Amino acid sequence: MKQPLKDFVCHGVSWAGLMPAFRSLFAGRAAIIMFHEIQREFRLELATGTSISLFEHSLSWLRREGWEIVSLEECLERVSRDDRSRRYAVLTFDDGYRDNVSVALPILERHNAPFLMYVPTGAPTRTLQAWWLGLRELFRSRDDVTIDAMDTRFHCPDFEAKVSALARAAQWVHQDYQRATMLGPTFHKAGVSLSALNEAYFLDEQEIQVLSRHPLVSFGGHTTSHPALKTLDSASARAEMADNKRYLQDLTQRPVRHFAYPYGDPKACGPREENLASDAGFSTAVTTRPEQLCTQHLNQFALPRLFVGGFDSEIAFQARMNGLQQAVHMLLRDPRHLMQLHSSS
Repeated sequence: MKQPLKDFVCHGVSWAGLMPAFRSLFAGRAAIIMFHEIQREFRLELATGTSISLFEHSLSWLRREGWEIVSLEECLERVSRDDRSRRYAVLTFDDGYRDNVSVALPILERHNAPFLMYVPTGAPTRTLQAWWLGLRELFRSRDDVTIDAMDTRFHCPDFEAKVSALARAAQWVHQDYQRATMLGPTFHKAGVSLSALNEAYFLDEQEIQVLSRHPLVSFGGHTTSHPALKTLDSASARAEMADNKRYLQDLTQRPVRHFAYPYGDPKACGPREENLASDAGFSTAVTTRPEQLCTQHLNQFALPRLFVGGFDSEIAFQARMNGLQQAVHMLLRDPRHLMQLHSSS
């Protein structure tokens, strides 16, 4: 669903006074919220992260609406015993971006909000093949981009065209994650250095060590090289998890109990990866399945998360937290769910 249509639906539901009904019927007791970059220059970065204004609004709204921002451990403990005294939110950040500290941390401190960062080894060691940063640099730095592996030339002279072209190229990779390696010649030809982008955008080892002593932060694993684990054999996937866990524990001198699957969709992780995460010694693992948490069928190695960023509006964020997104997903999967809930309300 396109963002203007999403906003129209959200405003319509809000105007009709239906948000409390959606919250009662569809919102879970808790939600794990996913961020990546918190961007000062949101448009300059082609709207690929979360704007400061939306990030600040999200935290303020959660507090104002009675959501308690807690650690993942506390959230799961409250959900497991069906604690209905409050709703609970967990804040997570993927990949270890430098602006999570320079931009987000002061806001998190003002709200006294604990948060969890999932960091792949390759980010602080500057070896990560962050193809998504390479693509963004391509499109934001030039008006004409040719991606040989796609056999496609993009002409994108303005912001909207650049955003559209970047989304199309990224979707091409997401259709088959092994295509990411095919972008190397294009980056080389354009003079785009993934190592330099690592240096510019990701925390280094010393910064992570300093941050690990902050009372609000905890660190989770995110593999060594950020692969789609389903594309690897079992031994390689296991090593990606275990080696990353060991690296982060040695670096921070803190236990690393939680894990996030890179990409987190069904093409990237499934039951095999859930078993591997457990075998590696993690106590939880999160996906990118866009749902809230409920007490029924809570699989601690396939936890859903709600992404906040891109062109999300404030009203869209509020609607998502109030269960509107959950209702739409249920309707698309099986309309009978809505009828059953309505008849039992």
